[in-house]
Amino acid sequence: MTEAKPVKTPSALRDFREGATATAPRATDSAPVSAAEAGRPSREEAEAAIRTLLRWAGDDPTREGLVDTPARVARAYEEFFAGYGEDPEDILRRTFEETDGYDEMVLLRDIRIESHCEHHMVPILGKAHVAYLPDRRVVGISKLARVVEIYAKRLQIQEKLTAQIANAINDVLQPKGVAVVMEAAHQCMTTRGIRKPGVTMVTSRMLGAFRDNPTTRREFMALISGDRGHF
Repeated sequence: MTEAKPVKTPSALRDFREGATATAPRATDSAPVSAAEAGRPSREEAEAAIRTLLRWAGDDPTREGLVDTPARVARAYEEFFAGYGEDPEDILRRTFEETDGYDEMVLLRDIRIESHCEHHMVPILGKAHVAYLPDRRVVGISKLARVVEIYAKRLQIQEKLTAQIANAINDVLQPKGVAVVMEAAHQCMTTRGIRKPGVTMVTSRMLGAFRDNPTTRREFMALISGDRGHF
């Protein structure tokens, strides 16, 4: 009898989408499976857990309005946490060197942020401003937004999310400087707990010239907070 070969999935996200239960890696496997992947529940187990939560909340998961809710929630989680299946540094590696010597700031303002608090698993909603000073290479502007999206589509705290975005751009592009400012409302404090709607949290990460050069930092802050009617 021919020994069945283990099925290898390309990413944790694919495991989740297909409802596969990853197995521990064998010594002959070329790509080791992480502990998180090895312990990943199947789709059926995830939906069963959602039914348990519905019962715990006091409702009946078998009633008409809730019978399909576990499957819907699982599909929603695929979207909410799709960032676990993508590598933001890979997104940044396709760069361009034909810039005609351009060395001024590249800035994307008001990038929509939709993330989830890792403490209560409720939404973090806001926007990010991302800038860098090129040194030989530039990256497509959509790639900057994709990096923000990938890190946001994971369980997060805002401080870490801000640092991850800046660090990834800095590590891959190796620019003269990187700046990230994020403004967001956290539903863990606006809809529960202290219940303070209208409160936003602001975090920043400045690297290279944005940290060392006050003029560069002031220019960045003026561009993200000044009069935008001229653009």
